[in-house]
Amino acid sequence: MRIRILWPAGHTTATLRRTPTSEALWAALPITSSANTWGEEVYFGTPVAAPIEEDAAQVVEPGTVAFWTEGDSLALPYGPTPVSRAGECRLASPCNLLGALDGDPAVLRTVRPGDVIRVQRA
Repeated sequence: MRIRILWPAGHTTATLRRTPTSEALWAALPITSSANTWGEEVYFGTPVAAPIEEDAAQVVEPGTVAFWTEGDSLALPYGPTPVSRAGECRLASPCNLLGALDGDPAVLRTVRPGDVIRVQRA
């Protein structure tokens, strides 16, 4: 499953693996939301609610597509967050792992708080 993520200054694509949360997200597409940033992470609300999955993780690789179950949000880290240690990508809490961005995650640096974000099937 591939998705396209668009915002005023750019776009990227991501490949999702088949998980209960990614399937729920896929079924809900397209979605439009408002961007938030937290250090070097972009996150935004979705209409999806999901329980924490068995392989959820808090420390992830840059470019991971994660689902923050506590906020029903997609979380897209591209670098350190305020709770990171030694430059790692540390999310606010363990998140479901949905997949990864296809290109350089640094493209997310152009997302500004309040930007309209659209996620659709690619």
